[in-house]
Amino acid sequence: MAMTAAAGAAVTVPLGVLLRREVTSERMERPDVLCGEAARSRKGEDFTLLLAEAGERVAGDPSTSFSVFALFDGHNGSGAAMYAKKNLLNNLLRAIPSGLSRDEWLAVLPRALVAAFVKTDKDFQAVAETSGTTVTFVVIDEWVVTVASVGDSRCILESADGSLYHLSADHRFDSNQDEVQRVTACGSKVGKLNLVGGPEVGPLRCWPGGLCLSRSIGDMDVGECIIPVPHVKQVKLSNAGGRIIIASDGVWDDLTFEMALECSRGFPSDIAANRIVNEAIQPRGLRDDTTCIVVDILPPEKLAPSPPTKRQGKIVFNNMFRRKHTDVSFILDREYAEPDEVEEIFDDGSAMLSKRLAAGYALQSMFEPFSCAVCQVQLKAGQGISVHSNPLQHEKLQGWQGPFLCQSCNEKKDAIEGKRPPRDS
Repeated sequence: MAMTAAAGAAVTVPLGVLLRREVTSERMERPDVLCGEAARSRKGEDFTLLLAEAGERVAGDPSTSFSVFALFDGHNGSGAAMYAKKNLLNNLLRAIPSGLSRDEWLAVLPRALVAAFVKTDKDFQAVAETSGTTVTFVVIDEWVVTVASVGDSRCILESADGSLYHLSADHRFDSNQDEVQRVTACGSKVGKLNLVGGPEVGPLRCWPGGLCLSRSIGDMDVGECIIPVPHVKQVKLSNAGGRIIIASDGVWDDLTFEMALECSRGFPSDIAANRIVNEAIQPRGLRDDTTCIVVDILPPEKLAPSPPTKRQGKIVFNNMFRRKHTDVSFILDREYAEPDEVEEIFDDGSAMLSKRLAAGYALQSMFEPFSCAVCQVQLKAGQGISVHSNPLQHEKLQGWQGPFLCQSCNEKKDAIEGKRPPRDS
């Protein structure tokens, strides 16, 4: 223990806190990001995107590079998965204004991901294909990890101390009662397959269409209750790093999160991914496309993850993150911070597109001026439609009426939010 003075009184501060302050007072180095992938194909509908250097926040400055890792699990064909893999990242980059600081870039990233998912879905449905895809899309900028997801491909994080964190949502009807209520409120039915003269069988599905997911990209034949608005979570790791596992339902149908971590712990990312896939298909054989991506975020020059220290060898599940203080942006030194603590910065899974495009981003500088917040098409003065139900009141409070949408994206918003009757399927 150590003593320090504050406002004329002696305050006892643990020695570990002082050492932590000393360490974090120095600038944290950029981590090494290593990835591995493994897949076994049955239908040929799983696709991945692995970009250790996906782009630069500041063009021409390699120190501002960020990574992207994504998994697209298609269904009813591979068209939607292939289209999303080709276009989603470009749509994301278009949705982020230029000239932002790193703090601003990270702050606008969740909103930009929502816009990119919706634009990708809207553009794909324009080509009139009926396939669909889940998407788990991970952006890593130094020690900050941002995950956007629709569907049932899952993403988990194991921190350096062995704690387990969920970074994605499960949009299966069987696992998400809130989504069941949302879809039925939109006018669709949710139930199991009803065989004539027999019992109901299988998972809960949306009717018409029979899809067992409430969110995806594509699936234009199912109805507008199935939406592309992603759950987005953003967290900050300590400089001890961690391991991220992204996998399709071919893995999670046969492995728990704990099983996936146990069979791969201590191995390099490429070997770890192979071990997870092999473990998943061992009990029942290859029943579905089975794909796994393992990403290690490591302190510089640490080429392989060390087995985490866990109490009695058990994984500590941690679905509750320490919330970031809203008045401080990405400050490295936190009083009384645990060395391996994972800090939650952002978490939102609302299906309301208007809320997702506007929440937390009142400043007009966070949007390209005179452009649609979803498709980025240029708008003439007075042409844009505000996402707010009362734009004049919002202008009084925040100084402007935006963000704005073009006519077609506003119609898409109304369909997503159930403000117009579902189209015929």
